[in-house]
Amino acid sequence: MNDTHAPPRLTRLTFHGPLSDDRAGRMIRRLADRPGPFSVLDLGCGWGEFMLRLLEAAPGSTGVGVDVNEVDLARGRANAEARGLAERVRFVQESAADVVSGPATGRADVVLCFGASHALSDAPPPEHVPAALRALRGLVRPGGRVLLGESFWQRPPTGDELSAMWPEASAAEFTDLAGLVDLAVAEGLRPEWIETASRDEWEQFESGYQADVEEWLAANAGHPLAGQTRERVDRHRRRWLRGYRDVLGLAYLTLVPVA
Repeated sequence: MNDTHAPPRLTRLTFHGPLSDDRAGRMIRRLADRPGPFSVLDLGCGWGEFMLRLLEAAPGSTGVGVDVNEVDLARGRANAEARGLAERVRFVQESAADVVSGPATGRADVVLCFGASHALSDAPPPEHVPAALRALRGLVRPGGRVLLGESFWQRPPTGDELSAMWPEASAAEFTDLAGLVDLAVAEGLRPEWIETASRDEWEQFESGYQADVEEWLAANAGHPLAGQTRERVDRHRRRWLRGYRDVLGLAYLTLVPVA
């Protein structure tokens, strides 16, 4: 046993999702192409890497990142400090639902929501998506932008694939890409830009999500935490490779609120 500490957590990931540097850069350039400083609200921000890069590209702009995970928030604060952004960004431990119900942060010019729509409403799937879109519409200022990262089915999942995914996975849980965009339009958000994560972005994310823990397991087979850690990462890998790989997609929608 080479280590007495717990396995590392997500150290190989730049973004907490299937997002490449190139795609992030393109989205940031589009969002930053607006006059004057602006405000950013990042819901379910994790360590807020996308928000920090957006603030770097938009001098004078300010941001608030909201998440419930204090470890991720501490990582975001440290990154902001190292990059000279600490005076322009706050990381707040709070649920996204609390922001929606009583937003002490106020409305923002740019609202980011990457994979956190489930936290914006108590509605069960698939009703959580339109509920989240309504919440986001209420948080963005006129003329602003919502950048939504949301799941959709690339094709209808088979019964075997659903049974290999997360507990109680259902074909009704998500719509296809066209249906997702229709939901946004119905909630008063026009799609300025529609793009989806590629297979390479998914593979980079899924591998990076596990890589540091897999390396730790290989070096610490006798560690007291090895058994439960191995079970967890093996279960996640099976869900990806046997369940949602090439079935579940992630759309990045840049949305404009209707006046």
